[in-house]
Amino acid sequence: MDMRSQPVDRTPQAVAEATRDAMWRGDRASKLLGLQVLAVGPGSATLQMTVREDMLNGHDLCHGGLVTTLADSAFAYACNAYNEVTVAAGFDVNLMLGARLGDVLTASATELAKTGRTGVYDIVVSNQRGERVAVFRGRSITMKGKPLVDGLPMGKPRPEPGPQA
Repeated sequence: MDMRSQPVDRTPQAVAEATRDAMWRGDRASKLLGLQVLAVGPGSATLQMTVREDMLNGHDLCHGGLVTTLADSAFAYACNAYNEVTVAAGFDVNLMLGARLGDVLTASATELAKTGRTGVYDIVVSNQRGERVAVFRGRSITMKGKPLVDGLPMGKPRPEPGPQA
């Protein structure tokens, strides 16, 4: 059977998964840190990292920059899920609790707003006990018209019009 005759899934979820796969192929930093992409959807992503010995600082805590990198990676997967190249314009991070050797950190990214070329995302990093380790707010800028995956829809889908009153 000729695979080119198969219809391509163009749903927002399928687009998010295709952009995840395209990004992961070249994401050397996330791979180096052993990050795992647990979930991705339109404007959202969940990534995980286990704190290793080589991630500890002089206080035997996970280096805050590495916690921030986990959050930044979740931010990247969430804001690129619409198949348009999107990069960070800035972010703020608050470290709330130290992470220790063996802790499993999960970063959950949620889109707060996306209009035009800009977006705002909140990322919460929690440990395996559900304790907040960090909160991160990212601001993104989209390179309009530049897809991650050719042939798939680009941009945030517009909501369907509701029933007329």
